[in-house]
Amino acid sequence: MSEKLKANLPGEGGRINAKAVGLAAALIALALICLAPAQPGLSIAGQRMLGVMIFAVIVWATGAMSYPVSAGVILALTALLVGFSPNSTGGIVGTSAGMKMALAGFSSPAFCLVGAALFLAAAMTITGLDRRIALLVLSKIGTEPHRVVIGVILCGFILSFFVPSTTARVACLVPIVMGVIAAFKVPLTSKFAAALMITVAQVDSVWNVGIKTAAAQNMVAVNFIKSITGYDVSWLEWFTAAAPYAACMSVFLYFVVTRLMPIGDVKIEHGREAIRAQLKALGPMKKNEWKLLIVSCVLLFLWVTEKKLHPIDTTTSTVAAIALLMMPGFGVMEWKDTVHRINWGTVFLFGMGISLGSALLSTHAAQWLANEIVAGFGLQSAAPFTVLAVMAAFLIVVHLGFASATGLASAIIPIIIAVLSSLQSPGVNVIGMTMILQYVVSFGFILPVNAPQNMIAYSTGTFTVKEFAKTGLILTAGAYLLLLLMAKTYWSWLGLV
Repeated sequence: MSEKLKANLPGEGGRINAKAVGLAAALIALALICLAPAQPGLSIAGQRMLGVMIFAVIVWATGAMSYPVSAGVILALTALLVGFSPNSTGGIVGTSAGMKMALAGFSSPAFCLVGAALFLAAAMTITGLDRRIALLVLSKIGTEPHRVVIGVILCGFILSFFVPSTTARVACLVPIVMGVIAAFKVPLTSKFAAALMITVAQVDSVWNVGIKTAAAQNMVAVNFIKSITGYDVSWLEWFTAAAPYAACMSVFLYFVVTRLMPIGDVKIEHGREAIRAQLKALGPMKKNEWKLLIVSCVLLFLWVTEKKLHPIDTTTSTVAAIALLMMPGFGVMEWKDTVHRINWGTVFLFGMGISLGSALLSTHAAQWLANEIVAGFGLQSAAPFTVLAVMAAFLIVVHLGFASATGLASAIIPIIIAVLSSLQSPGVNVIGMTMILQYVVSFGFILPVNAPQNMIAYSTGTFTVKEFAKTGLILTAGAYLLLLLMAKTYWSWLGLV
């Protein structure tokens, strides 16, 4: 092949650019679905929204464009394709109505909660309270290798209550653990370093399951459950159902990491002193740290007692807390210092994700697709447990192609709810089973690219993709089997299955 022809190929050095291929595949899929013959029982607007959904899935799975840019493209496609769809009177829906549908997610309480959660995470970083909590836990747990792993798991668990952002929690723990590795004079390429950093990433994924406010994708599921069924899952209801599962997975994580990566022969001298030195360097608790700690504890109390002692929903209590934390004279942060710490691209993607799911529902595309899935797999009369087992396995496989659990939840949760609603089997708890399947959306254990927190940990160079996948495959298998076990026992007793 001539050099001139090579130069004309997309990608550096004549290699085909994977992002260009992904974008081309997404556009072709969108065109094929939109131009396909009309399907019985599916409106033109619904058919076009299915095309937008497939476009989004391919773009997100291939990384054809950044998440914020993809959100903007999906917004434009929704407004235009739905806007020029025929309506029941022989005219068109109109781009104004199409844009209103595309922006629906940005008026959702879940969207507001995620934004507020990112501000709360920023407050933790600005004051240094998250770092103090993590160092305090590590200083108390001991410095034997196995105890340090336990300490990292406990840090991930505790921070999940106070830092409602997975990326922020990992971003807090990674430098602390790197400091521990350096202080213990252990090579970055050692099994001990790999075990600690893999634990940092995996424990945060585990507790994304256990705590409603720990991850944005949970807000997606809760939002769709409320919009479709009218039921608002409280913080305590989620915790009661999911925390035992996450606790069991935390124990399993400890044994997987310590068995696959033998760290018992690591010799650590003056480890406790090294951690205490880092803690001492922070100095005594500062005024802003005390303020944030008090507000966070009150906020946690309000989350736990929602619907029990008061009627204040999670979103309202969180927004009120952020308003207090930014109030002149009392607050712990100012807008100019905080605005640069917020990942606005994540916020934009989250709002667009909710809009995508809402559009699939309002055009009845999700319901049509659900009926096709149920009929295609013969699930009409299947037992709820069978449906749960099949759909959980399906989600695990699909997640391998996603780097965003929020994106996966946005595309799949409305369809899951529609599938469960269309089942003819008696005793199907749509709300409970949707919650359980949402837990699977948070797995992301197998590959570093399956979650942002994995990539942050992987960027430290302490472990290889093979090491992460080795532990991740075992964690995923264990998580799936535990899910089936709890579906037959604990969740069945709670009436969720």
